[in-house]
Amino acid sequence: MKSNNDSSLPVINQRELNRALLARQMLLQRENISSMEAIERFIGLQAQAVNPPYYALWNRLENFQQEHLAELIIHKQVVRIALMRSTIHLVSTRDALALRPWIQPVLDRALKGAYGKHIAGVDLQAAAAAGREILETAGPMTLSDLGKRLNEQWPTVDHDALGAAVRNSVPLVQVPPRGLWGVSGQALHTTIEAWLGQSLSLGTVAEALLVRYLQAYGPAAVKDFQAWSGLTKLRDLFEHMRPRLILFQNEQGEELFDLPDAPRPDSSTEAAPRFLGEFDHILLSHADRTRIIDDSDRRRIITNNGLVKASILVDGFVAGLWTIQERGNTAVLNIEPFHSLTSEQRQLLKDEGERLLRFATDGALQFDISFADQAND
Repeated sequence: MKSNNDSSLPVINQRELNRALLARQMLLQRENISSMEAIERFIGLQAQAVNPPYYALWNRLENFQQEHLAELIIHKQVVRIALMRSTIHLVSTRDALALRPWIQPVLDRALKGAYGKHIAGVDLQAAAAAGREILETAGPMTLSDLGKRLNEQWPTVDHDALGAAVRNSVPLVQVPPRGLWGVSGQALHTTIEAWLGQSLSLGTVAEALLVRYLQAYGPAAVKDFQAWSGLTKLRDLFEHMRPRLILFQNEQGEELFDLPDAPRPDSSTEAAPRFLGEFDHILLSHADRTRIIDDSDRRRIITNNGLVKASILVDGFVAGLWTIQERGNTAVLNIEPFHSLTSEQRQLLKDEGERLLRFATDGALQFDISFADQAND
């Protein structure tokens, strides 16, 4: 990463980076656009669990309701599929078909890292072809069941490894009811071609994707785009695009790229509290995440096994955790701040928290908001 302290480049400080990110993520104020428009603006939503995409949209859109997203899933306008960083994302069908071939190297590397020893000697092309045929003939199934079916041809190979080999080699989508709010059940997979009746888009997407990434997450360094995608060796792409971009440097002297007309609000711009759901994509889309979360707090949000807890934003930065408990007819929002809150911040969190409870709970007659004692002023 370039770090030359080039005095000719304007410096953009941490708070300015924070406000630019919040503006592009619709977290300074909710916007009146459709769920599909938002999903495509962010190039997908992180979706390891079912509910996080709903919270992501609720935080960013005016009058969002769960059925707005559920209908997109049911009608095959968006799909759940392994993409960036080899993790499950909820993306538009158009993006799924275009991004899946581009991200293949990430999936190959992830498979080798997790199951390399288990699949040594396995003809992955043959396993992928066999897995595709099973799914497209027998219908959607879990990866575990798929792996057990493949054990008929590869009896000595771990069935979970075989299922993962197909998942990372063949474009598989998770079919509903997986992904629907309030509906539980295992993740059943089939091929994207069988689900959508369309083939993958084989044209390059790198330049257009970089523009879209900067629109949603910039200003950003090369390492940020690489961290978001999981791909490596993308410096040449940035160099090719350099004439179309403007440059800054952060306070450490690292070169940051951006679009000339992208929003970059003043650092004094007010940012209302927000309740981010688990795995919110804003916390996972940069190598340097200090624009949204302090390094000292990061390990309290992102665990060693890859879980990303639900968090609160105060003044634009991660400032604590939240959970919801339902006790009979009462829904309780538990807030655990990492640092002392002012009385005004506490009241703003209560106001936003009650809106969260009304969105997230069904049938509750009373709402209660509790702050962890150790963080009380």
